[in-house]
This record gives sequence, C-alpha cells and structure tokens, in this order.
Amino acid sequence: MVTIQDVARAAGVSAMTVSHVINDHPHVKTETRARVLQAITDLDYRVNVAARNLRTGRTGTIGLAVPEVDRPYYGQLAAEIITAAARHNLKVAIEQTGASREGELDALALSRNRLYDGLILSTVGLGPADTDLLKVDYPVVILGERIFDGPVDHVAMPNVEGARAATAHLIEQGCRRIALIDGGPPGDEVDVSSLRYDGYREALAEAGIPLDSRLLVHIDGLTMEQGAAAARRVSESGVEFDGAFCVTDTVAMGALRGFADAGVRVPQDVKVIGFDNIAEGAYIVPSLSSIDPDHALMASTAVRFLVGRLAEKGKKRQVAREFISRFTVVARESTGG
Repeated sequence: MVTIQDVARAAGVSAMTVSHVINDHPHVKTETRARVLQAITDLDYRVNVAARNLRTGRTGTIGLAVPEVDRPYYGQLAAEIITAAARHNLKVAIEQTGASREGELDALALSRNRLYDGLILSTVGLGPADTDLLKVDYPVVILGERIFDGPVDHVAMPNVEGARAATAHLIEQGCRRIALIDGGPPGDEVDVSSLRYDGYREALAEAGIPLDSRLLVHIDGLTMEQGAAAARRVSESGVEFDGAFCVTDTVAMGALRGFADAGVRVPQDVKVIGFDNIAEGAYIVPSLSSIDPDHALMASTAVRFLVGRLAEKGKKRQVAREFISRFTVVARESTGG
C-alpha cells in the first residue's frame, strides 16, 4: 500500500506538505501543489478515510437537508452552502425532506447514523411543538424561516421586512390595488406565507391603503403551476388590481405566465414582484423584480455557526444564536425597472 511518505519522497516535499495538499490548505505554492498531485496520481495513492476519521473524530462531511432539490431556490442555496463549506475543508451531503414535518424529523434522527459532523436543516414543516425534538447531541443549524424559538442556532429570512419592502416598492411604482398570491390564509401556524402576509399588510397600512380581502389569492402549493392558475383566477375575477406581490419567485414566474395567458400585460397593466431573487428571474421576459435575501451571506453564516459548534465539542454549550439576513429590493422589468 502506498503511504503518504512515498508520495512525499516522489514529490520531493515533506509528509506535512502532502497532508496540506490533500486537505486543500490554502498556503501551498501552486507549483508544489501540482507536483504533489502528480505524485499522488502516478503512485495511485488513496487516502485512508476511515483511519483519518478515527484519529480526528470527524468525517469532514456535513449534511444539508432541503425540502425539494428540484426547486431553483433550493438549488441555488445548496450551491452557496457547498461553496461556504469548502472554505472550511468540509464536504456536503444533500438530502430531500419532501417539504414535510416527517421528512425533517427523519433528517434530524438519521444524521448521526449517516456520520455527518453536523446538519444544516432548511425547515418548512417543523413548528413550535417540535422544539424539544431539536435537542440532539450533535450540531444543528436551522436555515430559512424564523418560525419558533429553539435550542439550536438559526439563520433566518427577513420575511416580514422583505415583504413589506416588496409591497412598498409596488406602491412607489404607483400601485394602489395590490394582489397577494400566497400559500394560504393566515392560521394558527406561523409559516413563510403568514410572515410575508404580515409584511404586505403593514406596507399597505403605512401607505394608508385599505386591505381588500378580495385581493388575497391563496394557492395550494408554492409552485409555478399554482402561481399561473392564481394569476388567471384574479384576472378573471372582475376585481380591479394593478400590482401583485408573489410570496416566492417560483410563484411569481408562474404568475407571469398566467397573466400572459389572460391577456394582462406586465408591467403595463399590472406590476409583479417576487421574493428570493433566484438567478432565473433575471433572464425571463419580462425580467422579474424580487427581494434578494443575500443567499451567500445566509449560507456562510449557517456554515460558520456549524463550524463554531463543532469546535465546542466537549465544552459547555453556549446559548443558541439567531441571525436574520439583510435584504435588497432588486427592481427589474416586471415593475417597470
């Protein structure tokens, strides 16, 4: 079996330098790195991962559990998490929870068995009643919606603030009859739709615009298909409207299709804004105005929190931290930008 010392002799460097190259340390000269990598290839050297894990007590892999891997938002989020984790020499294993409470609980329960060093969980199903289930013996960071207090670190979306800004942007563009396309009527459970409804309602109140329940368009799922159906429905309802705030960009892109089907021009007849600023929004016609919650900052903060918890191993656990991301309004063609 080829050893790290064999690679070091072949490359003319120390075993420590080979270790630095294998672990992707940044302070290795480019030419030295290339020489070591060539020696690894020539000798067919394989890292003994099991031995390294036993020695360090770590696998070098963290888990990322997201509701749906085929949604543009979660794909963009996963890419940012992978980039942020790589800066800490960590790999990311991605799993899908199906946007359900049961799937999220499974991710929590199985992370230890899957030998992750820690878990970043993007949750949409868990609620206040599940707080005790988050009391696990390995690091967990909740990512996404701020819906309850819990015993783990949380990196949250600026839901209320961003929705308020989105609605205010439509008002600034001259809209006075603004439809809200969201995931359901406000209820006892706090979720992304209810939080963004709060921001929408606050912006209307601040502008002195009365809330019209006929402009609240509820859909069964935050999909393009549902967004398109909602846009057609409100267009055919006979209710006057000149703006639409969609609670996600995915819904908003569907709504653009629905308005086009109904002969409603964007932005001439109705101005549309979404939330998330997914990359695809800049390239559709018309390009989509949106709220950008700074995915890169959210990802790097979530990974930083997780790495910090890993460093606390064996120490007294510190108080759970919360971070609410900043945001910007990105004005594009769909609101006349």
